[in-house]
Amino acid sequence: MSQLHVKKAAVLGAGVMGAQIAAHLANAGVPVVLFDLAAKDGDKNGIVRKALDGLKKLDPAPLASRAVLKQIDAANYDEHLPLLAGCDLIIEAIAERMDWKNDLYAKIAPFVSSTAIIASNTSGLSINALAQGLPENIRPRFCGIHFFNPPRYMHLVEIIGTETTDAATLDALETWLTSRLGKGVVRALDTPNFVANRIGVFSILAVMHHTQRFELGFDTADALTGPKIGRPKSATYRTADVVGLDTLAHVVRTMQNTLPDDPWHGHFKAPAWLDRLIEQGALGQKSKGGIFRKVGKAIHVLDLGLQDYRPSAGEVSAEVAAILKEKNLAIRFAALRASQDRQARFLWAIFRDVFHYAAVQLEAVADNARDLDFAMRWGFGWTQGPFEIWQAAGWSEIAQAIAADIAAGLTMSGAPLPAWVFDGRDGVHTPAGSWSARRTAYVAPSALPVYQRQLFPERVLGAGGASPEQSGETLYENDGVRLWTMPAVDAGIGIISFKSKMHAIGSEVVSGLQAAIAQAEAGLAGLVIWHEAPFAVGANLAQVSEACASGEFAQLEKYVEAFQQAALAIKYAPVPVVAAVQGMALGGGCEFAMHAARRVLALESYVGLVEAGVGLIPAGGGCKEFALQAAEWASRTATPNELLAFLQPVFMNIATAKVSKSAQEAVGYGFAQASDTVLFHPDELLYVAIREARALAEAGYAPKQMARGIPVAGRAGIATLEMTLVNMRDGGMISAYDYQVARAAAVALCGGEIDAGSLVDEAWLLGVERRLFVQLLKNPETQARIKHMLDTGKVLRN
Repeated sequence: MSQLHVKKAAVLGAGVMGAQIAAHLANAGVPVVLFDLAAKDGDKNGIVRKALDGLKKLDPAPLASRAVLKQIDAANYDEHLPLLAGCDLIIEAIAERMDWKNDLYAKIAPFVSSTAIIASNTSGLSINALAQGLPENIRPRFCGIHFFNPPRYMHLVEIIGTETTDAATLDALETWLTSRLGKGVVRALDTPNFVANRIGVFSILAVMHHTQRFELGFDTADALTGPKIGRPKSATYRTADVVGLDTLAHVVRTMQNTLPDDPWHGHFKAPAWLDRLIEQGALGQKSKGGIFRKVGKAIHVLDLGLQDYRPSAGEVSAEVAAILKEKNLAIRFAALRASQDRQARFLWAIFRDVFHYAAVQLEAVADNARDLDFAMRWGFGWTQGPFEIWQAAGWSEIAQAIAADIAAGLTMSGAPLPAWVFDGRDGVHTPAGSWSARRTAYVAPSALPVYQRQLFPERVLGAGGASPEQSGETLYENDGVRLWTMPAVDAGIGIISFKSKMHAIGSEVVSGLQAAIAQAEAGLAGLVIWHEAPFAVGANLAQVSEACASGEFAQLEKYVEAFQQAALAIKYAPVPVVAAVQGMALGGGCEFAMHAARRVLALESYVGLVEAGVGLIPAGGGCKEFALQAAEWASRTATPNELLAFLQPVFMNIATAKVSKSAQEAVGYGFAQASDTVLFHPDELLYVAIREARALAEAGYAPKQMARGIPVAGRAGIATLEMTLVNMRDGGMISAYDYQVARAAAVALCGGEIDAGSLVDEAWLLGVERRLFVQLLKNPETQARIKHMLDTGKVLRN
């Protein structure tokens, strides 16, 4: 299979989606030319420049760091079409108008390279029809590429081939999207709204239909259709507000206009209340109000009975709450069907109708059931897809219940379930593959080589496959960690996985980590610290709080010292230790990662020294590592003792408990290094980290020697940093106790209350950290902060 190398890309259309697609390409290090119409007045690139400026203001941030904006060049169709000749990938992302897209294709065709892939980011227009607007020589390199909003964070990308798209083009694009952009790719059929929107929008329409039928409030429907049933916090109606009520109505109209033969066609229309909101300009989040709106700090919801807004409540009945706590889905669904509670009947109805729709339409909308379920997971944030839920709830029992409701006229359509539903099966997902109604066979997952990089790929329920905890050969284990290998991948590289909740670092993790590293020294070539996200949320605060309450401060100091020794064991192990970081790496987790020989970070890594939030300072070597970085940085400047220029931003990050919002930001903050590897697909993390450790070992890895003769900023540095704190305290930006905690961080970063320029070693710096940490632990204000964090999960500013 030929590889796709995208040295430069173009995005046509600087609207919300186009600009954010360009941003994510830039996140991945791809230079991008972002096009739009020429502005009528002033700078002809004004439309694009305004869109680029808007990227800096969006939340969640589409940019992994502000620096990646430099990768995006502004362009317009009047002046810059020749730039397309240098682009390997061209993504069209203009408005959903077939005539507009065809006009644009006619403009760009003369300038497109003979090898470039052209793709339309349409959300539902026919890709085969769009292909007709391109010259025949371009059509084999044309396809649909449907990103979900926001493109950086939504995992799903649907690729849609045409009758003339070259198969190698689709394979190369899928490979590139998977590894370079970190996406979950589904090969969609060229049907209206493709896979995710077809099923997802139907599920929204089903909720709307049954909300009215069972006379529920929108807030109650959202309380029932969110996390309690494995769907996002935004549930149904808040999701509609986020997407935009006008956008939702447009997608529904597309289904209405293009699916006249769909047995559910009568339901493909926006409710009258939705049309009224759109007419009034209440489009949801983008217009500051839609189904929900904010009134002061309160959230109000539209009440159709009152024809006005009221405070949102959304309470789940006690009976339904109890049913939804049941883990066994077969028991849960049986209880929902048996209940006379209006909310229970509502839930059964929305599940039933989605199961019914997915089964009838599977042949038309997706190659197989796995693709449909992944599309709903990745595109709509469902914990499980509809077929997974149905299979877990008991395939035949649910099928019979649906058939009975069809016969009783209770379903949204009278269409019969397909015959394959009743052929004696237990479900649609098996270890051999997932059911394809089109092929009348079970289809195995894609065999593209890129998926071999995913050692523990995401799987649908019923597909089989061992979890990491059940895999490999265990070499050492205690209550906190497991040291294991994967002989089929590399028997010489050990994997250390934390076993604690949220991978918090308690005494059992500290002792286990040291023991695992000691064992690895005897017979392994390298080590990887890896487990599924989060990497580690920091020290085990519950253990710390209990020790404080018992006055065991001497024991706590020993724990901190052991923590520090574990960090040093990572740093000075005779074999390379690679930290594979994904998700949160906070506090002690950040410190362990900082001490590794190398880091392999997933793009979505949120790294920071956050101890100030609980009234503490980093004491697992974090302050010490920054003091070392400052000394190394200063040694390369004209004034080697000028440490403060480096320390000042570091100090503010620690004092404010700043957390990176991406792996790139983690590098910028000094939590990782520019030489570290950033991956966009988290499932590739272990594979790459193992190879990173092997490469270091093969290169003759030898750890650095413990640093000595480290110049520190001392009292003069502390005084300078303290001036910043005085201004913040006097300006009401921090509390008096925030000041005290931050000053302790300044002392640790500056090497203690000693003369500026004094030379110390790592043991000295660790001792300063440790003493200050224990002093703060003895303070009632710190103890109150720790308790508040444990009780509420929030920071107390006392």
